[in-house]
Amino acid sequence: MDSLETARVRGDFPLLERTVGGHRLAYLDSGATAQKPTCVIDAEQDFLTRSNAAVHRGAHTLAVEATEVFEASREAVARFVGADTDEIVWTKNATEALNLVAYGFANASAGLGGADAARFRVGPGETIVVTEMEHHANLVPWQQLAARTGARLRWLPLTDDGRLDLSDLDAIVDESTAVLAFTHVSNVLGTINDAARLVDRARQVGALTVLDACQSAAHLPLDLHALDVDFAAFSGHKMLGPTGIGALYGRKELLDALPPVLTGGSMITTVTLEETQFLPAPQRFEAGTQPVAQIVGLAAAVDYLAETGMETVAAHEAAIGEALLAGVRAVPGMRVLGPLDASLRIGTVSFDVEGVHAHDVGQFLDARGVAARVGHHCAQPLHRRYGITASTRVSSAIYTDEQDVEQFLAALAEVRAFFGVAA
Repeated sequence: MDSLETARVRGDFPLLERTVGGHRLAYLDSGATAQKPTCVIDAEQDFLTRSNAAVHRGAHTLAVEATEVFEASREAVARFVGADTDEIVWTKNATEALNLVAYGFANASAGLGGADAARFRVGPGETIVVTEMEHHANLVPWQQLAARTGARLRWLPLTDDGRLDLSDLDAIVDESTAVLAFTHVSNVLGTINDAARLVDRARQVGALTVLDACQSAAHLPLDLHALDVDFAAFSGHKMLGPTGIGALYGRKELLDALPPVLTGGSMITTVTLEETQFLPAPQRFEAGTQPVAQIVGLAAAVDYLAETGMETVAAHEAAIGEALLAGVRAVPGMRVLGPLDASLRIGTVSFDVEGVHAHDVGQFLDARGVAARVGHHCAQPLHRRYGITASTRVSSAIYTDEQDVEQFLAALAEVRAFFGVAA
């Protein structure tokens, strides 16, 4: 942990200086949204006070400056995730990015996009495969696509210890499979999935792959070209960046063929009263005014992470995660969800407290200055698999330190006694 100089890093995040209920803030909800370093806050403010203008729409000085920083930010984000600049589409979040792909498939299946879009058509007799651990954002859009097209939804199940059960992978992902959509890292279990094996199987049967990278982009080195996925989605606010901005990655030849979903200004070449011709990617998916200040802030965030070094970030969070996992397991009455081997997960731990509802656990922790996530974490099928309706989740980030862990574990040790649950 010391190699990261956590005390210096924490000083870059002004919100972490506040207190809650008279206690030092131990922020352990970075899996939901991460805090922002000063450089991100400053980047947004500087753009708004010096260069704010519409992009790709004017010839005046401010418009030129805004367009230049808009595209430079795309280049920075692409470099950070191992993509080419024209393979990054701005969206308002990862949920929109995943829906953009699913609805693009639906449009192609309805006959839009012509011959180029034929590769995205799905229908009766074909399957769409997800996993039992998916966030709803990478499940519901595929359910909807199946309902619209007559395709059948399948899923890869979970093992008792929180990993994907790939024993029947070849039977589930077969020649009927059009799409395999899966998370890189579970937002509940912290499990790091074997992306290479999943992509390899999809390639064998000609299926397209869609990766939810929300819980990996800010915590692990990410190279989308090396992963060889076809599409991927991630959100800025989980990567130390602003809310209201995310991105879709797609291989360029696929993005150029995928029918757009949002249509209007800034994504066209020619419009007549009878028909419209669309720009190539990424602009064909960026209709309307874009959140330029937030995009600039996201670029500052990825530059901050890159300067720190993602190998360093991953090592730091692995150490924090190991301490969290060991600490929770040592408290009586705790049921940890997910692998008990810390090397198989990121620094996220979800657990169920015997005899105490997760919402009560969260309120108790908050009274001790600890911010944790409670509920089903937008993953109801996962919780149903393990026989519970809700859990408590603590998740780390670059700024999480040993004191956060100690403060949380000290509070957790008091929970069951406070609610009168016998040891």
